[in-house]
Order: sequence, then structure tokens, then C-alpha cells
Amino acid sequence: MSYHAHPADKKTMRASPKVLVIDDHEPTRDGLRALLEQAGYTVSTASDGSDGLRLFKDESPDLVLLDVKMPGISGVDVCAELKAHRDTCLTPVIMISAVGDRDNQLAALQAGADDFLNKPVDLEELHARVRSLLRIKRLTDDLESTELLFLSLGRIVEAAGSLHRGHCERLAQYAVALGHELNLEQSDLEALHRGAFLHDIGKIAIPDRVLLKKSRLTRAEHALMKQHPVIGDDLCRTLRSLELVCPIVRHHHERRDGRGYPDGLAGDQIPFLAQIVRVVDIFDALTTHRPYRRAMSRVKALQILQQEAQTGGSSESLVDRFVELHNSGRLVSLHLEPLAGHEADSTASSRELQQT
Repeated sequence: MSYHAHPADKKTMRASPKVLVIDDHEPTRDGLRALLEQAGYTVSTASDGSDGLRLFKDESPDLVLLDVKMPGISGVDVCAELKAHRDTCLTPVIMISAVGDRDNQLAALQAGADDFLNKPVDLEELHARVRSLLRIKRLTDDLESTELLFLSLGRIVEAAGSLHRGHCERLAQYAVALGHELNLEQSDLEALHRGAFLHDIGKIAIPDRVLLKKSRLTRAEHALMKQHPVIGDDLCRTLRSLELVCPIVRHHHERRDGRGYPDGLAGDQIPFLAQIVRVVDIFDALTTHRPYRRAMSRVKALQILQQEAQTGGSSESLVDRFVELHNSGRLVSLHLEPLAGHEADSTASSRELQQT
């Protein structure tokens, strides 16, 4: 059985937190409902695992009280299902089991349970554990809201600047696709997705006269533009959940030959995920219209990427893997390709590439 909660179903913490009780024993179920409602919580109940998962999807509770042993889908299986998915894994789950039921308690811990209550349930212990986990849930929701705000800022920068609409989405898809090709771990893939969205967030501090300029930037303007990775890094460091994203934001304009910015890193000094985002960022820049030139065809863009790598810009091995990925047709299948490229002047300068 597979269960996914739609992101739109996720709600911020309510004034009256919602608790879902899943227990096949009616007296226990009704007793927990009465105790929790008396304490001011909004309570829903389910008599089995299937009904519990359905109610979870419909109501997005803030906490789940879950019996370990139930007919059909066991409480352990319900817990494992909830903890297996990104959209539901942070919802606290308290398992209820008989005293001394060590094997089931261990199984529940392995499934991701956050806490335990023993039967018969002690009233003071119930309230203490529920309050504690709901406090953590509230903090988690606040952090998640802050991260969503940051991702929204990435779109705001895209909309306000000279980038073609959809740039953030395409970069995220391209970067993750290349990461899959390289067999990166899930944590790295998630960092690539967020980093691609936020790579240019520092441009929110760049004046419109520079950001929206339709002609090529002057040296002074280009120096100002080169501050955006540092600004973006400073912004992202305010949120611990973006720790893996910061190196991408700061270093996606570094060059393998050391002539990039802001820190002049060279070779393998450059964080690997930042090197990936650099490759896909250049590709997207070349294949979309910019104020100073028209879009190139994808074939021409890949040729320029390879030339740029050969002259010390990007990693040649990464570019080669990206070319293979493109030639396999898997980039097209993402359905996020930029506007059909027009053949344009293929002599994109190094300075132009650094304006991406």
C-alpha cells in the first residue's frame, strides 16, 4: 500500500492542534478522545489502519496516537508508511502498546515512532508527551514555512530579473537529473533541487538598474553583480536546513581554472554540487533568450559548454555526462525545456557566461 499526502494538504499549526487517534479498541479510542478534547485538542478517531491513513490524508493532523497491534494493517505498518514520505514524516507519532511488549516497541522504533505510551494510559503522562511533541511540531512548521519563504524568494528574483520564466524549475530538474545520472545520495539530490532554486537569491540585493539592464554590463556593474553569491550565502546561512545549499549558492560561479568568483577556488576546491549547478545554469542561459542575445539551439549550447570546459571553466567530465544525459533524451522527458532555441551568435564570451 502506498500513501502520499499532497503538499497542499499540509497546514500550519492551528490554534487548536488536531490529534488523530487510531485504535481498534473502542473503549480506549473513546477514552483518549474524551481526555484530549477536554484538554482543548481537536480529535479525530479511526478504528483500523486503513481508515487512519485515509483520515490522515483528509485532515493532516498535527499528531497521531497509534495502537501497535491492530487487525489488518498494524500500527507499526501505519507508522512506517507515514514516516516513509517527505510530506508526512515530520508529523509526530506516539505508539500505544502493552507494558513489556518489547518486540513490538522495537519494531515501532525502527518504523520511526517518536514516542511510546503504555496501557493503561496514564493521564499526566499522556498530556506531557502530547504537549512536548506538539511543541516540536510547531517549531518544525515554523522552520518549514521559513524555507518555503526562501524558495519563494528564488521565484521573486526570477520574476523581477532578466531571467526567462521557469529558470528555477528547469535548473532544479536539470541538476537533479544529472545528480541521478551520477548516482548521488538522496541528501545531495535534495540539496541540488533547493540550491538550483536559490542559486541566484542574492540578486534580490542587486539594484534594478543593473539587474534589468538590457545591454552588456560595465566593469563596475559586473563587479556589483559578482556580489550576489556572497549575499545569497549570507541569506541562506540564517536557516540551518539550508546548510547543504550554502556552498551551491556561494560557489556556482567558480571556475576550475581559479578565475571564477567570489573566492577564486580552483579544481576540486569547488564544491561538487556547485559544479553541477554551474553546468546546468550555463546550459539554461544559452538556450533561453537574454536581453543581450537570443537563445541558441541545444546542440550549439552543448558545444559551447564543452569548449568552456576545455578552457578551464567547468568540469569536462561533468559536461560530458550532461551531454550524454541530453543525447539520451531524458532531459526532454522532463517537460521543462526552455523555449525552442533560435540559432544565434555562438560566440558567447566568458564574461557573458559569468552573467548567467
